[in-house]
Amino acid sequence: MTPAARIAAAVALLEQLEAQPRRPADAVSNEFFRARRYIGGGDRRAVAERAWGVVRERLRLDWHLERVGGQPTPRLLVATHMLMATEESLQSVLATFNGERHAEAPLEPAERRILSALRPPLLRPEMPEDIRLNIPGWALPGFRERFGAELPEAAKAMTGAAPLDLRVNLLKATREAAIATLAAEGIAAQPTALSPWGLRLAERQPILATRAFREGMVEIQDEGSQLIALLADARPGMRVADYCAGAAGKTLAMAAAMGNRGRIVACDVSVPRLSGATQRLRRAGVDNAETHLLVPGDRWAKRRAGQFDRVLVDAPCTGTGTWRRNPDARLRTGAGDLAELQVKQGEILRRAASLVRPGGKLVYATCSVLPGEDEVQVREFLSNHPEFRTVTLAEAWAQGFAGWEGEAAPASPGDSLGAGEDFLALAPHRQETDGFFCAVLERREAGTS
Repeated sequence: MTPAARIAAAVALLEQLEAQPRRPADAVSNEFFRARRYIGGGDRRAVAERAWGVVRERLRLDWHLERVGGQPTPRLLVATHMLMATEESLQSVLATFNGERHAEAPLEPAERRILSALRPPLLRPEMPEDIRLNIPGWALPGFRERFGAELPEAAKAMTGAAPLDLRVNLLKATREAAIATLAAEGIAAQPTALSPWGLRLAERQPILATRAFREGMVEIQDEGSQLIALLADARPGMRVADYCAGAAGKTLAMAAAMGNRGRIVACDVSVPRLSGATQRLRRAGVDNAETHLLVPGDRWAKRRAGQFDRVLVDAPCTGTGTWRRNPDARLRTGAGDLAELQVKQGEILRRAASLVRPGGKLVYATCSVLPGEDEVQVREFLSNHPEFRTVTLAEAWAQGFAGWEGEAAPASPGDSLGAGEDFLALAPHRQETDGFFCAVLERREAGTS
């Protein structure tokens, strides 16, 4: 594709995103490219990077356009991004929108006037704080509470692109064998710093087409997500419930930790997500797992109260910790969503807690960096459920690594990975992972206090 054709395709992709504002952008993008299989791998990456660049900077681009009276149409957004973010000249932009074969139609006089009135650079001192930091106003208080003086650094990291991490499936390969298999296909991977079974790729690669992925040796999973599965401390012979399993990424990790011994139940409210989970479990060679659809009035949990050694609650949340990976989430989510999710998180945590046996563990996790979805939820739960106690991060860390034969835990993480001594709290600018929160709670044995 010519550079002009790539720009036209990026405009078309943004039009699809605008037409389906409540759908995740990655789902819309995958559908867009499946319908255009003639777009090769290199061109596809270039088109996607241009479109995602617009989505990442959408708050700032809208601010610039509003100041000069422009409407944020996909065409103007792409052109404004070219001028303000990639610092291309106005002449270059006009030449790209040339109306030739496969290119966008020439810019209208009104569009040219708007672009001529824009004043680089992208970041300007007169911007409001939320726009300058690229954080929606509804989320800014939570970010400030979480990061304090680190807020500018944290916000900058959230605007960048995420690396591609893999988790080695120890049911089928060692980390060394996975590295070698990927290298044979021209993909360089390095061990992750914190996860004992993680790999990080130097650059994004078409992993789904590799032998390592097809044969279930590796799964795509952020290193931070892997650490949550590790802190769950699922061991061979245990009964484990993944209460909000989604597509079962953490189910797969825990099943590997269990060595296919014991039983794990992946629960979710979505049939499509559980269907995808079933396919992933099969490819990974997991045979100690089953799925369960949670429906209103379901008595499944009541019949199994107090029967599980481990219950993981990967709660639905705003996803603020995944904005590098899902930049559209900062546009699709608002203050109303946050309020609704906080109520839902509390309800789910209470229901899931009933499944935990005395001496068992309840693990609460989100991919959010907002304290209201994280430690506030946990502390409220503990205030109403004295039968549970907090397992400190250092204790949970040591126990999680102790469950992996042959793996030595890195030094006790202390505050370097946590929110105080009790909870795991990861962020891109600190650990180069997505933003995650995790609390490990233990149900007290009868007669203990």
